[in-house]
Amino acid sequence: MPLRSLLRTIPIEPSPEGEKGGLQRRMGTVQLMMLGIGATVGTGVFFVMHEAVPAAGPATVLAFLLAALAAGLSALCYAEMASAVPASGSTYTYAYATLGELAAVIVAACLLLEYGVSTAAVAVGWSGYLNLLLDNTVGVSFPTFLSANPWDSTPGILNLPAVVLVLLCALLLIRGVSESAKVNTAMVVIKVAVLVLFGAVAFTGFQADQFADFAPFGAAGVTAAAGTIFFTFIGLDAVSTAGGEAKDPRRSLPRAILGALAVVTALYLFVAVAAIGSQPWQAFSDPEQQSVGLAVIIENITGSAWPGTLLALGAVISIFSVTLVVMYGQTRVLYSMGRDGLVPGFFARVNQRTGTPVNTTIVVAVAVGLLAAFVPLGGLWDLVSIGTLVAFIVVAVSVLVLRRKRPDLPRGFRVPFGPVIPVLSILTCLVVLSGLGLVTYAWFGAWVGAALLYYAIWGRKSAARARARD
Repeated sequence: MPLRSLLRTIPIEPSPEGEKGGLQRRMGTVQLMMLGIGATVGTGVFFVMHEAVPAAGPATVLAFLLAALAAGLSALCYAEMASAVPASGSTYTYAYATLGELAAVIVAACLLLEYGVSTAAVAVGWSGYLNLLLDNTVGVSFPTFLSANPWDSTPGILNLPAVVLVLLCALLLIRGVSESAKVNTAMVVIKVAVLVLFGAVAFTGFQADQFADFAPFGAAGVTAAAGTIFFTFIGLDAVSTAGGEAKDPRRSLPRAILGALAVVTALYLFVAVAAIGSQPWQAFSDPEQQSVGLAVIIENITGSAWPGTLLALGAVISIFSVTLVVMYGQTRVLYSMGRDGLVPGFFARVNQRTGTPVNTTIVVAVAVGLLAAFVPLGGLWDLVSIGTLVAFIVVAVSVLVLRRKRPDLPRGFRVPFGPVIPVLSILTCLVVLSGLGLVTYAWFGAWVGAALLYYAIWGRKSAARARARD
């Protein structure tokens, strides 16, 4: 396999009207920022906290700060790359334009892993809050055999609510990006209001003594928790996947990415401090809190069911929003790969009436629906995080490379302090990566190995044929 073909890059030629193949530029700054918030807020506070707090204790607050720092440095790099290469595909496209085809394939494997697994896992989490909401409001809920996979501690046949959520999101995405963005914006407003209400109520039961044993597992616990929750910042990448559908992308994309980061970080820290201060950190590992943790906390504080019901409603809306936007991101990555010939052209076809890649959306919905219905995903958060961290490192490297290769390229935003911020971004991501276990690295290596095998057998030749046609 010639080295030259592995390092081949794609030209940076964004269309002012829309992507070649039919995507249209319809989203402004506010809608793009809401995509980032919609894809981020929900997972980290609604149920992943109950994975992270037992690992770090009250120092989970520091884990959120560490993850936010890594994400913040990466967000600056994303802002520059999104303004310089405003096309669909996010990190995959940035890698292809700067580092070459082989790097793009590895990044695509990371993105498909993090988007696919996180979407399915979030849909499963939605099932628990939906059951609580139904039970508290109408007195009925999905039976266990229809709301659990065959390998759960209490096994079922399939997780039907999770499948329903995936199908609803797919139908909305097929209908059109403008409609999806409007629905997401409405859901973001509702879930932010509900989380602010949770924090306000939780602070009424706040006890500073809950932070006394602040870091029971030391720095290792903080980095482990940060690695677990880091994938929740996937929303920053989701914004950049909309590069082919953003109005004035050189300006709107950087503003949306940085705005989303600011809102998300503030909200995460507010809710985390309120939740940890309202009960002993050991209570977060209680099985009762694993699927509907924040609702249980607020019910315990008030001694009433209605606050938990309201929070469950917020969670149902919130997680719907997360699933919608992350599915959107995955379809745009596959669309971009189809455009470049690394996957069949079937994935790059756009419906002329709706302006959406319908084929890709259907395939993603089927794959994610099967994962959510039948596969135990609770232990895969770290696998998603490693994919996200690798993608963030690639973005920082791409900034450095593109500045050297194309210093003349117009940029709507430049990362300040020269190469300092990109280098710090890489180092911070490596610190977070150090908290992940060897098993996670082994599974990740196997996944990337499978992607490289696919590329060697079919993808390389297909991409070459696509370039020849262009």
